[in-house]
Amino acid sequence: MLSKQELKDKNIQFWTDFKSYMSKHRSSNGRKINWINYPTDVKFIFLRLEVDKFGARVCFDIQAKDQSIREIVWEQMEELKKVMESNMGVDGIWISNYSTAEIASFGRIKWELENVNYFKESDQMAIFEFLEEKLVAFDQFYQDFKDIIILLVK
Repeated sequence: MLSKQELKDKNIQFWTDFKSYMSKHRSSNGRKINWINYPTDVKFIFLRLEVDKFGARVCFDIQAKDQSIREIVWEQMEELKKVMESNMGVDGIWISNYSTAEIASFGRIKWELENVNYFKESDQMAIFEFLEEKLVAFDQFYQDFKDIIILLVK
């Protein structure tokens, strides 16, 4: 079991290494990008990266406080589902009413790599490659369709 400080140090090292690993990629629009804090240009839409002892996930979260706005964006994403999943190379897991301890209800689309453990050094490259593949694919999709999403919420 890692101490609180050891866990913090591991997190910092992992994400620093991943940021360095991803530095070879630019966004599909040619811009340099911070892949760990992906810029969606919508204040309540986030691309989250999660890793733990169960696997790795790339999550597209729609966290508008107004449920009607969440539903409008969710419906638009469903309209774009075939294109998005074609870009991602695999079907996502679509959860229209997801919740966490911090957030009561939001929409989440996630892509998951199971059977890897963030705490095992031997799994790190598989996690990096999964996150890389999904981030680059998501960026290609998002750069093509983000204007539609942005116009919906204005």
